[in-house]
Amino acid sequence: MPVVSICIPQIGEGLQEARLVAVLKNPGDFVRRDEPLYQMETDKAVMDVESPFDGKLVEWLAGIDAVLPIGGEVARLEVAGEGSPSGRNASVPPRTRAYAKERGVADEVLARIPAKTGKLMPEDIDAYLAAPTPAPKKERAFDDAPLTTKQRLLASRLVRGNQLSVPGSLTVQVNWEPILALRAAHKARREHNAPSAFTMFAYAAARAIAAHPQFRRVLIGDSTGRTYRHVALGIAVALPGDELVTAVVEDADTLDWTEFAERARAAINLAREGKDQVSEAVTMTLTNMQGFGLRDAVPVVVPPAVGVLFLGEIYNGLAQGIDEIRLQKSVNVGLTFDHRLLNGVGAANFVNTLKEMVENIGKLIPQ
Repeated sequence: MPVVSICIPQIGEGLQEARLVAVLKNPGDFVRRDEPLYQMETDKAVMDVESPFDGKLVEWLAGIDAVLPIGGEVARLEVAGEGSPSGRNASVPPRTRAYAKERGVADEVLARIPAKTGKLMPEDIDAYLAAPTPAPKKERAFDDAPLTTKQRLLASRLVRGNQLSVPGSLTVQVNWEPILALRAAHKARREHNAPSAFTMFAYAAARAIAAHPQFRRVLIGDSTGRTYRHVALGIAVALPGDELVTAVVEDADTLDWTEFAERARAAINLAREGKDQVSEAVTMTLTNMQGFGLRDAVPVVVPPAVGVLFLGEIYNGLAQGIDEIRLQKSVNVGLTFDHRLLNGVGAANFVNTLKEMVENIGKLIPQ
């Protein structure tokens, strides 16, 4: 029995790709024609896709969450019965095939020759061969290449986020000197094993999220809010080739400083190996751009997350809250949040809590 490819179908005009959400059969299972085989998600909906044939599923060619182009192979099926597809076009009579063989026309070329009637005739082959050879195409001034799987998955999430969320954003200036001093003290004691200043910032962020339950909340449907009991903290990790994945520190609010630093290091190392750890429980993600000379930015929040924090470069800023003019090492922390779940005052209260924790980091992390 022949093995055929099962491809992502064209559902509507303009659709270019879909995400594989779930598989409904396992390799070796028998599948009936029109029986749901897998689920795919487009920018419009999640839908069941039925098998076009009776047969046995041989293998899946893509994993869950894979983003595939329309027409791309998703599975292979060993077809059975009279309805199985033929390897040859039934509209080509045997005498036409014989004539094509005499004229040196290969089967793959034969399949492209248009027929004046319902069946391909020898005169159709003659007309095709007599047609003038098209002029060679001018060399293109560009190169096409498919996006990587990780970038296609990220793009799919971003598109859905843009369609769903109503973003708001704000920025606060933070005194960075307490973190620099604490980092220097840890480095002096533990040499190469001292956690980074960003890890200290991430620990403060986890504590701030714990203190503001609305930042552990996601929207289910249009009218239900779900608040997670603990913090699943996302950390954006850049990979070679400008790819981006997310490391996750699970239950970050339940960890002491030493446990948090170890878990964060392990999660980031796993992300650097290409493992994206994001899940629906990740309500907040941190993005660290200190090393790229960026002071401010408006990060993109991707639902179901409620927010994303941007950490900018260190600069000499004016000290706040004092009468004298004094420079201090400062950073700007930007927050983008989903306005569907919380409002400006709630967002401002959160970033001010984070600011206070960073500027008093010695109270959170042992000296």
